[in-house]
Amino acid sequence: MYKDYLKHIHTLLDGLEDREDAILAAGKLIGDVLADGKACYVFGSGHSQLLAREITGRAGGLYPVFHLPDPIWGMAEQLEGYGTILFQRYPMKPGEVIIIISNSGRNPEPVEFALEARQRGVSVIALTSLKHSQNSTSRHSSGKRLFEVADLVLDTGTPKGDAMMEFEGLDVKAGAASTILGSAMLNCVMLEAVQIMLDAGKVPPVYLSFNVDGSEEHNAKLAEDYQEFAWAPYYFF
Repeated sequence: MYKDYLKHIHTLLDGLEDREDAILAAGKLIGDVLADGKACYVFGSGHSQLLAREITGRAGGLYPVFHLPDPIWGMAEQLEGYGTILFQRYPMKPGEVIIIISNSGRNPEPVEFALEARQRGVSVIALTSLKHSQNSTSRHSSGKRLFEVADLVLDTGTPKGDAMMEFEGLDVKAGAASTILGSAMLNCVMLEAVQIMLDAGKVPPVYLSFNVDGSEEHNAKLAEDYQEFAWAPYYFF
């Protein structure tokens, strides 16, 4: 069974190459924002927070990409108004960019985050599954899903319901795909952002693993360069 799962994953990963335009556009948007001295933020609730953490504060990642956490891990993602209130706790500025992650894109929380961000002048990149979202109804009173309120959409190609594998004697599927597909797509975007910064004559602020000699000095310099965003990496309530 696991070999079939790996085959499905490989097929979906190969499919990311067909989304080159979106990956390049997202990488350019983020790279341009970072080259201008501004920040990129990333938000998700529930398991989507795993993907938010994937590209923040890690070896090989860009320093000014900050995770904005949901303190109750998605338990209120279906509660209309919660995302609007939570967004106000984060002092994002016009001209910055946020990646909002939701596989289904149907719940009020990510939709409200996107609406609030755009109202503040922050560009919104949605990481979502169009197969799931386009075949689901919105739970927000606007009737909108995340992909419909974003400036740019990264479609992971994850199947509706996320899980892929069928078992005899089991009436639901198992074996989720969204974390693997989302992680790969986000890392592709970040690598393109690094190249965009280099093309602009900037030195990309890339973290060095703390398990490599010289990392403390390297990473301390990054923290000093971006001290105006000192609130962001530690904003964990």
